[in-house]
Amino acid sequence: MPPGTRTARQRLVSSENDENSSTRLTRAKAAALNVDELAMPTKGALQPKKSAANLGNAGVQRKRAALGDVSNVNKSEAVEGKKAGGKVGLVSKASHPTGIQKSTTRTATARSALGVKELNKAEPRRGGSGTIVAGPKRKVASTANKDQDEIATGESQPLRKKTQTHKSVDLVRDENHAPVAQHKQQTVDDEDKPVPPEGVNVIEEDDWDDPLMVAEYATEIFEYLRDLECRSVPNPDYMSHQDDLEWKTRGILIDWLIEVHTRFHLLPETLFLAVNIIDRFLSAKVVQLDRLQLVGITAMFIASKYEEVLSPHVENFKRITDNGFSEAEILSAERFLLSTLNYDLSYPNPMNFLRRVSKADNYDIQSRTIGKYLMEISLLDHRFMSFRPSHCAAAAMYLARMMLDRGPWDEILAYYAGYDKQEVQPLVDLMVDYLARPVVHEAFFKKYASKKFLKASILARQWARKNAALFGITDTELSLDQIS
Repeated sequence: MPPGTRTARQRLVSSENDENSSTRLTRAKAAALNVDELAMPTKGALQPKKSAANLGNAGVQRKRAALGDVSNVNKSEAVEGKKAGGKVGLVSKASHPTGIQKSTTRTATARSALGVKELNKAEPRRGGSGTIVAGPKRKVASTANKDQDEIATGESQPLRKKTQTHKSVDLVRDENHAPVAQHKQQTVDDEDKPVPPEGVNVIEEDDWDDPLMVAEYATEIFEYLRDLECRSVPNPDYMSHQDDLEWKTRGILIDWLIEVHTRFHLLPETLFLAVNIIDRFLSAKVVQLDRLQLVGITAMFIASKYEEVLSPHVENFKRITDNGFSEAEILSAERFLLSTLNYDLSYPNPMNFLRRVSKADNYDIQSRTIGKYLMEISLLDHRFMSFRPSHCAAAAMYLARMMLDRGPWDEILAYYAGYDKQEVQPLVDLMVDYLARPVVHEAFFKKYASKKFLKASILARQWARKNAALFGITDTELSLDQIS
């Protein structure tokens, strides 16, 4: 291969995830380029290649069918050709203009069935012995469970036509009006659906015309997520069986992952899923300190492949660790993490619950942005680990509205959040306690101090220091590491 071609292909692969590049390649395309370079044989290697059949016949050349005589189809054709006295070979398309060639390959039973079908069309009630009577009997027996009226009338119409007739009738009825049985089923389903209490508006009313919002199933989906989040909560005391780790080192790791998440411009769901994978893995396995970063970067790699449309290549995660781990180590750690978690990544992301509460809040952009900042505190502070994701989302929105003075936590927000004021108060106290203390996680603070996030971290910390006494917090000079 010319050296110029190899250099150009290497340049494309290395820039497949470059954000400023106009040409982006997926990992599949990059793998295809590598296969072309390494695995493709040269032209000279293809010339002396012979098939196994030619080598077995010692150079004897013969014509073979397209399938290579791997099925009984060609054998039956050869037998029929010998009986007819003709030559066996490929059948040209000119002799069969319609392109139908399957009739010549059917067995004797199939051909007799076709003969029965044609005779039944001409004489549907003909009696006598032979296959003419046997065919309708089998058809009546096969449709006994499907249509009792056909057995009573004794019609011998083929099964395929009967099925098409019934389908067409059902389609006509569905287009004009639904059958009575379907109306009854819809009534039962509507009665089983939970109805909001009196005075609470249904927030899905504006989404009935949008199929992407699946407003018909929104309530059932969030009920399922609330049941699922109980299974994905890690052990809040798993640090007791970790010999080399502490809660402080975990906070440093999560703060670094937030920086990596920001540099790769990943979705918020990816960050929450990555932290959940880390905590669930550390709940089950003992990890040494020098391998903790490998666990964190591998969890981010798994979460990006689960949530992102186009996840970063494994080489990007290797470079972000300053080449501290090789690609083989990351891929091996990926297999080990997934097998430890039994390949269960069903994590009800708190962003889903925050969006639902924000929709009930008329999509207030300020309260939603501050709510996202407050909700990410639950990733860094280990004291939130024993709470559900929906509980953290409700407390974040409650405190964000309190900071912006958006009014009370009414019954509409309490219904769609799933928690009232008394239930979210313990988490609100923990959030204010974290904000009123000195900054420990620099990357997390800088992320939300930008204009993109409306300087949410600066605003929230100023408010918390001013109102800390109202929440019973007096020792604001102590950092989070000192109190934990």
